[in-house]
Amino acid sequence: MLIALDAMGGDYAPTINIEGALDTVNEQNDINVILVGNEPLIRQELRGKRFDPDRLRIRHASQVIEMHDAPSAAIRKKKDSSIRIGIDLVKAGEADAFVSAGHSGVVMATSLLLLGTSQGVDRPAIATLMPTLKEPFILLDVGANVDCKPENLLQFGLMGNTYCKLVLGRSEPKVALLSIGEEDSKGNELTKEAFKLLKNTSLNFIGNVEGKDLFTGKADVILCDGFIGNIALKVSEGLAEAILKMLKQEITSGSAGRLGYLMLKPAFRNFKKRTDYDEYGGAPLLGINGASIISHGRSTSKAIKNALRVAEDFSRKRVYEAIAQAIVSTPATSPVGH
Repeated sequence: MLIALDAMGGDYAPTINIEGALDTVNEQNDINVILVGNEPLIRQELRGKRFDPDRLRIRHASQVIEMHDAPSAAIRKKKDSSIRIGIDLVKAGEADAFVSAGHSGVVMATSLLLLGTSQGVDRPAIATLMPTLKEPFILLDVGANVDCKPENLLQFGLMGNTYCKLVLGRSEPKVALLSIGEEDSKGNELTKEAFKLLKNTSLNFIGNVEGKDLFTGKADVILCDGFIGNIALKVSEGLAEAILKMLKQEITSGSAGRLGYLMLKPAFRNFKKRTDYDEYGGAPLLGINGASIISHGRSTSKAIKNALRVAEDFSRKRVYEAIAQAIVSTPATSPVGH
């Protein structure tokens, strides 16, 4: 499997991206990587490193997308960017998937422009794995669509259900709608109308879940628009970090506490592992006709390595083709916008 990696994307590029790529090709025999970006800079970073040049290649890109670049302007003016070249490689069949920790808006827009949507898909969605007291669940959309129609949430349900089956291996995923109450009468117009559509499908739709239910393991797939999903994602990340810091401050405030902290350190480490986005790697853009994976801007080399693994799994299982089949075989998803 050959994966194009945006070497210039993210807060710690290119060093962290290159480290993640090196770890991948040196540890996993089934993934080869194309580093896309400033070739002289990449070669400088690779100097003295051990790797098989047949498994780690370089594709030069003269431009870099900055975080302040507007997606429309970046697509128009930076056609030789690492994002554009990387997704072009997927379109041309020279790479099986693309991974970037760079500007997520540009990755989404460029993926739409070059790869297009899967058959029958109205809007793609970003799906991310989130921890629970049991197994991780899929939350979507977490940022691709700020405003949605009920039919969009229905399609998100079908896409998330397919992804959950193929990648997480759950035969009958429990699909839920994020709302302000469990009753079908609770919520805004969007969630109430989406509820009606979802309950009339073959999905294992369990109804509404509230915010307090997100991390209990009640559902395998939880649906919402990108505005709510992105807030839920960022609040969760911030809360997990804050809890760790507050507990550490409280425990280490006295001499007895410091001793206790040493004893509790393994538990802290395990908690961080369960809640750390580095463990999940990247979020696939579901509904795109190909494999495009978006990683966190603060990704470490471990996160990049895991994102490459996600990309390999997503592409090998042809998830985007299965999503198209799920959409077109559900007639209720056809008249979006009508």
